[in-house]
Amino acid sequence: MRVQKIMSLLLTLLCAVFLLVGCAKNTEQNQTQHGKVHTTNESIALPSAKEQAKAESYSKTLDKKGSYTTKDEVALYLHTYNKLPENFIKKAEAQALGWTGGSLKKYAPGKAIGGDRFGNFEGVLPKKQGRIYYECDIDTLKASARGAKRIVFSNDGLIYYTDNHYASFTLLYGDEKNE
Repeated sequence: MRVQKIMSLLLTLLCAVFLLVGCAKNTEQNQTQHGKVHTTNESIALPSAKEQAKAESYSKTLDKKGSYTTKDEVALYLHTYNKLPENFIKKAEAQALGWTGGSLKKYAPGKAIGGDRFGNFEGVLPKKQGRIYYECDIDTLKASARGAKRIVFSNDGLIYYTDNHYASFTLLYGDEKNE
């Protein structure tokens, strides 16, 4: 009961601060598409207390030993734990189980391909000394093929999503300018 009162007081104080400094701010949304970075400025409203509570609840329920394959879950897991969920295996591990491509269902039920190095040979994603990119499949459990959805993430915190097999990328976490 006391914790609820403290949390309620903190939330009220936080809302008061936001009201004093403004309810919206300019943000940049970065999207890399066909080798170009598109930046747009748009005004966004702050999330409601209900939305904020839902997001906090979701991140608290993200079990470190859980199995995740959706874009939002895998990206949040990478951002939170700095590694892929345990249900991802590298291509070489899958091949050792007899996999030659396509679906993993038959060879590694409940697993997805992820953790192999992404070359960034086209140079679409930002380059930096020492930066290494890795990739993982998204939404492939029980699928008949690996599909086109991937998350590409770096060893220094950048997390991108592509739903068209690397034709374009959307930055989910990290800051290209400060990384």
